[in-house]
Amino acid sequence: MKKILFFILIVGLCSVNSFSQDDEMKLWMEYMTPGKEHQELASMDGDWVYTSKMWMDPSAPPEIYTGTAKCEMILGGRYSQMTAKGNVMGMDFQGVSITGFDNAKKVWMAVWVDNMGTGILYMEGKHDPATNKVVYKGTAVDPMTGKDMEMIETFKIVNENTIEMEMFNVVDGKEYKSMELIYTRK
Repeated sequence: MKKILFFILIVGLCSVNSFSQDDEMKLWMEYMTPGKEHQELASMDGDWVYTSKMWMDPSAPPEIYTGTAKCEMILGGRYSQMTAKGNVMGMDFQGVSITGFDNAKKVWMAVWVDNMGTGILYMEGKHDPATNKVVYKGTAVDPMTGKDMEMIETFKIVNENTIEMEMFNVVDGKEYKSMELIYTRK
């Protein structure tokens, strides 16, 4: 009788573990499978020109720069990589962003690196249905102080040929617009 109960216990534990593994596999497949948000990112694939307005001082007029960008989906359609080139303050400019949507956390994520610094900007955001924009929040180092500075970015695919992005710095609890980019498909 003890052997039969032990056998039933072992079979029961194995079947629970098997069910758990099936559930885990299903969740992992949902996590790794690109969805509608990834299709939205894929709509940006191609070559773009951009105009950038940058405010070094919020009370002064912006500096205006132009450049080009190329967007392409990478890693099986899971992330969008943008490579940008231009001229900023008389210097060659190069930057790379990786943008994705985390299916488990239900948030947009973006990283940015460029040759105008050595830090990495990381942001997470949610879609705002009222403005149809993704609103990202993150931090980057302020090279003047060496301390993290809060940043907010809004990002909107206006249509198949236009993308708008705005960047806001938060200094002493006050938000000011530091950059605006308009991308137009070539």
